[in-house]
Amino acid sequence: MKRKLIAAVGVAGMLMSVAACGGDDGDSGDKTGADGFKGQTLTVWAMDGSTPPGWTKDLTAAFEKQTKAKLKFETQQWNGIQQKITTSLSEDNPPDVLEVGNTQTPAYAATGGLADLSDLKSEIGADWTEALNKSSVFDGKQYAAPWYFANRVVVYNKKVWADAGIKDTPKTRAEFFDALETIDKKTDAEPLYLPGQNWYFFDGLTIGQGADLVKKDGDKYVSNLADPKVGKAMEIYKEYQAFSKAPKDKDEATPQQAEVFAKGNVGAFIGMGWEAGTAIAANKKIEKDIGYFTIPGETADKPEGVFLGGSNFAVAAGSKKQELAKEFLKLALSDKFEGALAKENGVIPNKESLQTNLSANPAAVAAAPAAAGGGTTPLIPEWAAVENDPNPIKSYMTAVLKGKSPAEAAKQVEAEINKRLAQSS
Repeated sequence: MKRKLIAAVGVAGMLMSVAACGGDDGDSGDKTGADGFKGQTLTVWAMDGSTPPGWTKDLTAAFEKQTKAKLKFETQQWNGIQQKITTSLSEDNPPDVLEVGNTQTPAYAATGGLADLSDLKSEIGADWTEALNKSSVFDGKQYAAPWYFANRVVVYNKKVWADAGIKDTPKTRAEFFDALETIDKKTDAEPLYLPGQNWYFFDGLTIGQGADLVKKDGDKYVSNLADPKVGKAMEIYKEYQAFSKAPKDKDEATPQQAEVFAKGNVGAFIGMGWEAGTAIAANKKIEKDIGYFTIPGETADKPEGVFLGGSNFAVAAGSKKQELAKEFLKLALSDKFEGALAKENGVIPNKESLQTNLSANPAAVAAAPAAAGGGTTPLIPEWAAVENDPNPIKSYMTAVLKGKSPAEAAKQVEAEINKRLAQSS
C-alpha cells in the first residue's frame, strides 16, 4: 500500500532495478535447539513508512530475545517494488519475509513464490477481520497474513457546515445528500469536491452494492460493468458528483483534491485521512476547521462500502528459514505489536478488537467502522493490466457523468477490459 504515514492507499509502480536480496549470512536453514535460532539472521523487506521507529525497536528487541536470532529490516521504496519482489522470489536467496501490497498478493502467490501459511492462520488468525484477510488467500490457501490497512473517509470543513446550520454529521447516505443540498442553498461554498474519475470511491460503492467488476466466463474472467448492481453504484456516484464543480474527466490527483479543499470554499471531499495533511501544508489556517466522518451507507447501521488498501506479510517460498519467519509473524502480528503499529502509524489493524488503539487519530477513527464491510479490486493476477493508463473504468465513469446510461457506457469499454483481462499475468 502506497503511504505517507498515518494512512494511505495506492498501487505500486514498476521500473526499479533489482537490488541485493536478503543477505547471505551463512545460514543453512532452520535449526532449533536449546539455543533457539542462535546464529541466524532473518531478513524482512518492509516498505518506506511502514515500520515506525518505536515499533521497530521494540519488536526487534523482543524477537531477538525470544529467538536468539538477529532481525534485519531492509526498507524498500514503492517505485518499482513489484518487479523487484517478482525477481527476488525467483532467486536462490530471497528475503525471508516481505511486505506485499494486498491487491498484489494474488499475483505473487500465483507464481509459486510465496509459502503456504495455512498453519499460521489456524494458530493466530482465528479473529482476523475477514474482509482484511481476503487478499491473503489465493486458490483456497493462505499465502500471506493481513498486516495493516486504510480506507477513504469524508474530510469536511467544519466552518462551512456550521455556516450552513448543520450541527451533526450524517449517518445515512440520504442525510449526507441533504447536508450537501443545505450547503449548496445556504452558503457560497462548493458542497463536495468530487472529480469524475475518483474510481477507488466508485469501487467502494460497487462493493457496497454487493457487486464485482469482473465475472467468470468459463475458464476466464471478463468485464462485469454491465451488471445492474454496478450500474446502481455508478448512479449513486453520479448523485454525489452533481454537488461538485470538479471536472468529469479528471481524477482526484488532477489537481490534488486536498489542495482544492485547502482554499476553504469546499464543504467536503472523499479521500484518505493523510490528505488532510496535504491541505494543511497548502493552507495552515484550515487545520482548525478539518473534521472527519465515516462515509455513510444506505442505513445507519452499515457504512458505505470502501476500497481497502493495505499490506500483507508473506514468507518467501524459497526462504530457508520458514520456522524462524513464522516466529517473526507470530510476534509482529500479536495483539501487542499489531496494536502498537495501529497506534503509532494510525492504520487499521487486522482485528476489530484492536481498533481501540486508534482513539488518538480522528481520521483513523472515522475509517475504522467501514473496514469490516470493505473490499478490494478483483483479487486475480489478471486484474493489474486493467488499471494501466488509460484506465477504461475511468472512461466508463466519465461517459455516465456526461449522459450515457451505465449500460451504454459499459458497452463502450468492455471489449478493452476483456482484452486486458486476457493478457498473461
